[in-house]
Amino acid sequence: MGQVTNKGTTLQLGVPELGQGQEIHYQLSPQDLIKMALERGEGHLTDCNVLTIDTGEFTGRSPKDRYILSDALTKDTIWWGDINIPIGTVVFNALYTKVIAYLNNKTIFVRDAMVCAEKSSRLTLRVITETATQNLFAYNLFLRPDEIADPEWTIISAPGFKADPAVDGTRQHNFVMINFTSKVILIGGTGYTGEIKKAVFTVLNFLLPQHHILPMHCAANKGAGGDTAIFFGLSGTGKTTLSADPDRQLIGDDEHGWSENSVFNFEGGCYAKIAGLTAEKEPQIYHAMQPGALLENVCFHPLSKTVDFDNLSKTENIRLSYPLHYISNAVCPAIGDVPRNIFFLTADAFGVLPPISKLNRQQAMYYFLSGYTAKIAGTECGINEPEATFSACFGRAFLPLHPTKYAEMLGEKLDKYSLNVWLVNTGWTGGSYGTGQRIKLSYTRAMIKAALNGQLDSVPRQKLPIFDLMIPAWCPGVPSNLLNPINTWADPYSYEETANHLAQLFRKNCSQYKGFSDGMLCSVGPAAVTLG
Repeated sequence: MGQVTNKGTTLQLGVPELGQGQEIHYQLSPQDLIKMALERGEGHLTDCNVLTIDTGEFTGRSPKDRYILSDALTKDTIWWGDINIPIGTVVFNALYTKVIAYLNNKTIFVRDAMVCAEKSSRLTLRVITETATQNLFAYNLFLRPDEIADPEWTIISAPGFKADPAVDGTRQHNFVMINFTSKVILIGGTGYTGEIKKAVFTVLNFLLPQHHILPMHCAANKGAGGDTAIFFGLSGTGKTTLSADPDRQLIGDDEHGWSENSVFNFEGGCYAKIAGLTAEKEPQIYHAMQPGALLENVCFHPLSKTVDFDNLSKTENIRLSYPLHYISNAVCPAIGDVPRNIFFLTADAFGVLPPISKLNRQQAMYYFLSGYTAKIAGTECGINEPEATFSACFGRAFLPLHPTKYAEMLGEKLDKYSLNVWLVNTGWTGGSYGTGQRIKLSYTRAMIKAALNGQLDSVPRQKLPIFDLMIPAWCPGVPSNLLNPINTWADPYSYEETANHLAQLFRKNCSQYKGFSDGMLCSVGPAAVTLG
């Protein structure tokens, strides 16, 4: 068994235990997947004829339930800990057998896909899902080949299967397991589609450094002259929003590789966070909401099928997935030159970092390893004031290797190429969250535009105390007093107290990298001082 006849040809599933007489749908079009999803009760259509689903119990990733098989290939290479949790071969095989037995009683959907726009780095996938909507997500997010003879990796997702922690060796009933030797990703107990794409990202983060390619959790675009810019940032910092610039071509919004001569997208689509989405603020993302796209966990305006993007009662993590070509000015193939500008985005809810500052090489390494942003009060239970979040390389949850490996690779890039690195605060100014104001998106766009156009290259700069960041004294389209955060606070001593608190958090986080081979990295970070 393990094969299915589709349109007169026989497909070898690559999973011998599967295909035992159940209904199998291979490479269905988005229209057919949407039709089946509606028939199966997996979702509903909005007034714009876009499919919307609820992902159930899980509306986001569950990092503590992501496992990697520890075997001869991985035991001495993986960065083991609370991010990469080891699991044994016996446990993996037993759970794999249970999932396959479960799916053999179900209709399944099979899709062949690829990742990596650069052909020499390409990885082929076979995605086997229990639901039509997860298969639609795979169509939207991965590259869409005409045909794949023998896919290298197999992804099996069974959201309806729940593990028994007491028997199956998991923490709870949901799980994501990666087997690098067998080249299998096994997902169960969760309907959150993002687990599929991030598991593949983790695989690429393990494989590509072996070929001297830096995998990056970043967005990328390029200008009319071909200049590439990349945007690092954690969720909520504006990575997708700022890279979707109508004046530039989008390479991708989330995952890229930096090879010898190019930056290339891993994916064939976008997975945008859409809380507060409007056509005025984010026109390209808004207009990507068209048939074939997939909405997740949204609410509707009363007595209508119109999405209410401000209603976050289900989750703040409402999402829209869509193919890259839904963005009118997307690059095809999704490849750009070596970047001229790198932006580190942070939503600083403490309100002490400048809206934009220029980093030197050592500072760039420091803020890359720090991967800082801040959660705001009210977004999670128990958070009553801004809470600093440090995610190494702006993607700690997806790093199978130690963060310093990726930092070393970035350092080599910075030494080899002439480029600008900027720290951009998309968060608060004039005080912390609750007192200050969110920096206007129009101001952030103006600063990034000025940096890309070289307008900030010759502008005088002033040094920000404590963080030693170099702030431009002027930027077109931005009030000058906004550029230095000290000027926006009513009480400079409150600013000093808050800035010193954040500086202490930075230093505490950096202490784990004191042995990093790149030198005295922690010495370039913030240091507590008195403003006078």
